[in-house]
Amino acid sequence: MRYHSLNLNAAEVPFREAVIQGIAPDKGLYFPVEIPRLPDSFWKNLREKPVNEIALELMRPFVGDSIPDPDLGRILEETLSFEFPLVELSEGVYSLELYHGPTLAFKDVGSRFMARCLGHFSKDSPAEITVLVATSGDTGGAVADGFLGVPGVEVVILYPKGKVSDIQERQLTTLGQNIRALRVSGSFDDCQRMVKRAFLDNDLKAARQLTSANSINVARWIPQMLYYAMAWRQLGPDSKPPVFAVPSGNFGNICAGMLAHRMGMPCRQFVAATNVNDTVPRFMESGQYAPEKAVPTISNAMDVADPSNFVRIRKLFGYRFPDLDAVMTSHAYTDGQTRDAMRHLHETYGYIADPHGAVGYLGLSDYLLQDPGGPGIFLETAHPIKFRPEVERTLGLELDLPERLRGLLERDKTALPITSYDDLRRFLMQPPDS
Repeated sequence: MRYHSLNLNAAEVPFREAVIQGIAPDKGLYFPVEIPRLPDSFWKNLREKPVNEIALELMRPFVGDSIPDPDLGRILEETLSFEFPLVELSEGVYSLELYHGPTLAFKDVGSRFMARCLGHFSKDSPAEITVLVATSGDTGGAVADGFLGVPGVEVVILYPKGKVSDIQERQLTTLGQNIRALRVSGSFDDCQRMVKRAFLDNDLKAARQLTSANSINVARWIPQMLYYAMAWRQLGPDSKPPVFAVPSGNFGNICAGMLAHRMGMPCRQFVAATNVNDTVPRFMESGQYAPEKAVPTISNAMDVADPSNFVRIRKLFGYRFPDLDAVMTSHAYTDGQTRDAMRHLHETYGYIADPHGAVGYLGLSDYLLQDPGGPGIFLETAHPIKFRPEVERTLGLELDLPERLRGLLERDKTALPITSYDDLRRFLMQPPDS
């Protein structure tokens, strides 16, 4: 498998180079030159196959010969070492819980896969790789945990000051070792712009071998399709094609689901549910892509005004709006609506959802009012404890702290404050071990 830039002005590269470079030299995102379609028999017989075998068959075409099958199988086994339960709340309505990994967020899958790929690529290389990543919440913790202690890799995480939860911040500022956190005075979009600018800085690239662990990186983006396949596996071969409602910020998650759909996975519709940062819902109404300044919300991981991965979604459909419109709908919801959904889920089903999952539930509920024929799945992307103050205040209860998080509260946060790209550049121009 080879990858080309969506800006169409860079050479095609194999998976290894796409992962290490992160973004193409012409500033474009990498995209596979072809998307294989697996036979219908593969999707009908998922329950007869082990999870790791399914994962290997889905990922092998995208990795190609960059990683031998035995090593890729080991990487996938370590990546998928936890469950993705499909929890039925009412007849035909399910929550796909993606928070049972080490950092209690859906991004554990992509981060663990990418960390192990980079570890494989760097084991015979004398040059240290610097992973530069912007986070609106859960990416930072998942990347920090996935890369912690990986030889030959340093991780630098940018996060917006005051716009992530306390637990999210602790997950990326308390680990030390090869993990460095930079606290940015600004929004997630400001963090993301700094990261993109760094990749275009020739002096900086000469000083460090940079890659990104945001979902702009193919090794972070593509493996997210695996839990859509696992959801279909749990529904069973006799199920009607489901609706997937995805709380969406940078749109890598839902794009990965659409990738699985293009490979043959049955799906009736994708619902991109956002908070009031509604660039994509407005695009789906008008056909005009017009990002505005990001607005802080209680579903902070989706406070993204200019989602990087939306161009990949458009590419999947050949930039043909009618084709995209037939497969994806998109709706935006306020914090008030999100809190009402959290209360409804708890009072009606005894289910505790975090704000992002509640936004996904709203999107699913609205869609099923118009098209109720078949199962609906909303993605619960983070454990409610990661948004403890908001969940406890909204639901009037006290959450138990999972054992794996208790040690975080005893550690000191360590982050370097920065205000501009020049600050980031000065930091990165220092030797990696300084």
